[in-house]
Amino acid sequence: MKLSSDINVKNKKAYFEYHILDKYIAGISLLGTEIKSIRAGKVNINDSFCSFLNDGLYIRNMHISEYSHGSFYNHEARRDRKLLLTNKELKKLLVKGEEKGFTIIPLRMFISDRGFAKLEIALAQGKKDFDKRETIKERENKRELARVMKR
Repeated sequence: MKLSSDINVKNKKAYFEYHILDKYIAGISLLGTEIKSIRAGKVNINDSFCSFLNDGLYIRNMHISEYSHGSFYNHEARRDRKLLLTNKELKKLLVKGEEKGFTIIPLRMFISDRGFAKLEIALAQGKKDFDKRETIKERENKRELARVMKR
């Protein structure tokens, strides 16, 4: 079993697909079997996104596998989960998120020092195809430079 400090699930596609503008750390409202599955490392945030529903900000399409030792109390794997932020942060995200081209995406999930599951979310703007090509070029140049420096 992994230690709680070892849990650090990243959304690697986010930095390639989006320009990151603002970052926030949010708590998540979870069920008992969900936190046990997260501590076991059985979570995927690659295809998930955040949206406002009637009473708050929710993360949608995040997959937390069912807990292996759970009985009929087990959770649904892809249910919407409420994110816990301050009212000031929620208002700021609501205003910016409604603008055209902006979206709220998860960047990483981790377990805090106190044992709570936290989600780092970001206000992001989608990249165009030529921006993505620039990102690929920069990454290849860095690799080539590192390879030359090693010699």
